[in-house]
Amino acid sequence: MKIELLLLFLAVVSGIRYFPKSWFYDDITSAPLDPESAQTTSWLTSNGGWGGGAFRIDFSIQVLHASSITPQVAFAKKSGYYLPDCENYSGKLPLPPGGKIEGEPGYQCTGGGDCHFLVVDNSTNTLWEAFEANLAGSTLQATCLIEWDMCRDYPTNMRGDQCTSADAAGFPISQLLFNADEVNSGVIDHAIRFILPNNRMRSRTYVHPGTHAGGPSGPSPAPIYGSRWRLKSTFNDATYSAAAKIVIVALKKYGMFLSDGGNIALTAQADDFTVAKWSKFNFDSRSLVGILPSDFEVVQTPTVSPARIAVNNDCVRNNLPKLTCNTTIIN
Repeated sequence: MKIELLLLFLAVVSGIRYFPKSWFYDDITSAPLDPESAQTTSWLTSNGGWGGGAFRIDFSIQVLHASSITPQVAFAKKSGYYLPDCENYSGKLPLPPGGKIEGEPGYQCTGGGDCHFLVVDNSTNTLWEAFEANLAGSTLQATCLIEWDMCRDYPTNMRGDQCTSADAAGFPISQLLFNADEVNSGVIDHAIRFILPNNRMRSRTYVHPGTHAGGPSGPSPAPIYGSRWRLKSTFNDATYSAAAKIVIVALKKYGMFLSDGGNIALTAQADDFTVAKWSKFNFDSRSLVGILPSDFEVVQTPTVSPARIAVNNDCVRNNLPKLTCNTTIIN
């Protein structure tokens, strides 16, 4: 337990960067606009805006940390497990004692939610992420399990085109969450995850670095899976709290990626396993309410041909062998 607490401390003081270099960390302050930026934000404004009508924050997802002494359990694929998008894996997974999956008090998925299971295994430099995880006896089950290599700088199309992950867009969830320890340090130095209702995202379309789209059903002017949004430099944060201003700075400098479907726009990490707690900052689900789609602009994402990729669900995985490196959480 002392070793795991030390690893958690090191993660906090080093900054939460799980990969060596990546588009997650690109400063997009001066990035050029996507040609459809104004059209996209205008369409979203006229068609309901954010899910629930306000720029709210979800705090239900945990990120756990494991070491070489963390207990392990067997893994089993649930019915409907999708290959080759997810790992064809039958080994064991670290299960930190006292941990939780998304939206639950423990490792049992009983509430009907997404039940994401996210764990950083510092002993192998692996980030495990699972969708619809559930602990049944001594076996962790999931509908999808993803193995992210924390030694790798992933290419523009990540694990492969048309491939989903534990998040519909094909992203690693953990790296796009901001947490209370980062806010306590005064700096969030990476892009952030956001989501929209399915009918407010463009049907069967994604852009890199996204590699997939979930179940969007919106028309062509609607926002696109994988797109990167930047809060306008002119946005006035004078009425927001000190903690909110830290998030606002990150949204201006690093932006946010459209990652999944749902009704609460922005996603933060739960504070069960962080040193700082959200209550310290009086920061809650409505701390950024007032920020509108029209306060954002969509920036250009990595160029591909075609620029908009039609979803066909024919996942072609990149051949990315496991790398080795000499560090755990990357600075």
